[in-house]
Amino acid sequence: MWRSSPERELAASWAADAAAGRAPAAEADEPPAVDAGAAGEPERPAREEQPKAALQTPARPRAAEEGDARVPRRLPPALPLAPPRPAARALCQLAKARGRGRGCRRGSGSLRPVTVDSSKARTSLDALKISLRQLRWKEFPFGRRLPCDIYWHGVSFHDNDILSGQVNKFPGMTEMVRKITLSRALRIMQNLFPEEYNFYPRSWILPEEFQLFVAQVRMVKDGDPSWKPTFIVKPDGGCQGDGIYLIKDPNDIRLTGTLQSRPAVVQEYIYKPLLIDKLKFDIRLYVLLKSLDPLEIYIAKDGLSRFCTEPYQEPNPQNLHHVFMHLTNYSLNIHSGKFIHSDSASTGSKRTFSSILCRLSSKGVDIKKVWSDIISLVIKTVIALTPELKVFYQSDIPTGRPGPTCFQILGFDILLMKSLKPMLLEVNANPSMRIEHEYELSPGVFENIPSLVDEEVKVAVIRDTLRLMDPLKKKKETQSQHPEKPVTGKEDLDCEMTGDPDSNPEAHLPSICLKQVFPKYAKQFNYLRLVDRMANLFIRFLGIKGTMKLGPTGFRTFIRNCKLSSSSLSMAAVDILYIDITRRWNSVTLDQRDSGMCLQAFVEAFFFLAQRKFKMLPLHEQVASLIDLCEYHLSLLDEKRLVCGRRRRPQSSPPQEMNARTQSAAGSLAPRMIGANKLPHSRHALS
Repeated sequence: MWRSSPERELAASWAADAAAGRAPAAEADEPPAVDAGAAGEPERPAREEQPKAALQTPARPRAAEEGDARVPRRLPPALPLAPPRPAARALCQLAKARGRGRGCRRGSGSLRPVTVDSSKARTSLDALKISLRQLRWKEFPFGRRLPCDIYWHGVSFHDNDILSGQVNKFPGMTEMVRKITLSRALRIMQNLFPEEYNFYPRSWILPEEFQLFVAQVRMVKDGDPSWKPTFIVKPDGGCQGDGIYLIKDPNDIRLTGTLQSRPAVVQEYIYKPLLIDKLKFDIRLYVLLKSLDPLEIYIAKDGLSRFCTEPYQEPNPQNLHHVFMHLTNYSLNIHSGKFIHSDSASTGSKRTFSSILCRLSSKGVDIKKVWSDIISLVIKTVIALTPELKVFYQSDIPTGRPGPTCFQILGFDILLMKSLKPMLLEVNANPSMRIEHEYELSPGVFENIPSLVDEEVKVAVIRDTLRLMDPLKKKKETQSQHPEKPVTGKEDLDCEMTGDPDSNPEAHLPSICLKQVFPKYAKQFNYLRLVDRMANLFIRFLGIKGTMKLGPTGFRTFIRNCKLSSSSLSMAAVDILYIDITRRWNSVTLDQRDSGMCLQAFVEAFFFLAQRKFKMLPLHEQVASLIDLCEYHLSLLDEKRLVCGRRRRPQSSPPQEMNARTQSAAGSLAPRMIGANKLPHSRHALS
């Protein structure tokens, strides 16, 4: 079992806070949240009016910023700026009046504010502005000629041409989480580890797998006549519930129309969901992918629960078209006459996830296990996505060329079954960060109304993502550990003793709501990263920087360098294998930018080679053994090249030194040669 004691402790601490009626807090040293009322449900902090003394000294007038007209100038709820310090302020003013020193000012060692380009933020602009005000960072709403520290994009990595800094999108992420690509990535992992990846419904890709879909459904029905499944059809490029519908029969005429119009994914419909107030709901959790290599994953301790607006019934021919009963998409249900807007976190058609956990806990549900299963689902899904993301990343930002570092907030849509098992519905590369909703004043007349539930969750996620990505964080920590203490007069000493509000710029902020789950629990999940290791081999033999497909020469070099050819697998057979697999994948993939073998085709070829070489093992052990073999031969090749490179430069060191180096390198090769026939076949050896 993957749930080790520290991991259970994280889930347990989140669950304990939820059961107590608070937003989950993952660390014991964090200040506890305000306890809930007698009803046992979380209570929203009141929107406090900011005292004037707490505001910073107003700057000189500036030009109007983009979005100011639609962002009311209100301070964030329950997050006042640094509290006023009357004694310190009085002393400083007295010192200035007497002209006996410079008073309480920032020292010469104060750091500049972090700069953020928000010109491409789009719908996340409102939440971003609030976050930047809370952090006291500098926003550039119209861009900037000089480089910024962070670029906040609303859609994709390519919103701007960036050569430095940090950007909140990964190249290729939008393509990777499309319905078809996500299904293919998870299917590969289901073939390797069927038990670990049973949280994603069985899926078929249309139109290419339509005949397979019909045949498999017919076969199951022939074996079990009582089986009456329901399927949900999701267009590949659809969003916000667009084009989704339910069917009972694979020969449904609407499905035939889908085959002719656009690609789609058809999945088994989860017909026994967990209900609250007789309504179906799903969970939107926010996940931060902080780094790709090394892999770093954070999960927000609170999310949103989106409810349907009609009481749920199991699908039947009469209610299949009731979208307000079966589809939880907020963008659909908001048009229902029964949609309830509420500023309470525990009522209405959109609630906080912590309020749901609180309610489940009051009924005796093991919240620790629910959180533990969700953490596992998130980590395993990201592990399935990272191999191809690495290929996209090296294509857009090749090694050795200037480029930004990337991070991204993902939206995971999760459905709890009646058994409390979490099921993955989809992953969103651009989850909505809007903190307002449209309210229809009269027919055709709408007004944007602030949504306190959205603001509570989304502002915290954006703000704390920025805190984790703060490029000046190390300098701030160093400065706080070794503060400068320039004392030029009694007034400075008095101000220093009473405390400078600028000494800790985050003193007024709550604890970070994002908690690391990887690499914190890497030992429990590293054995799943087989495709990630295959991607490293694939990238090594790509040859040309910036390409995403492996040519025939690169594939032959891979076979030759890894010693995979034999009497039963000639190089001619290798060429035929390359042509057959590449041709088939090129006919079904949408990316036709360049010809060659894509990563998924390479994975299929790798599976074929592993099954030929290690016939008596399960598939995941066959693949692991072949990866070990390839990595071993390539490491020998690298060491051999290193030794040869040193021998070709005798002028750089004396002959005696060269002999010693050569002997040392040869000695390092010997143990590896001895262990050549002792390759691990167990998945536990991989971790």
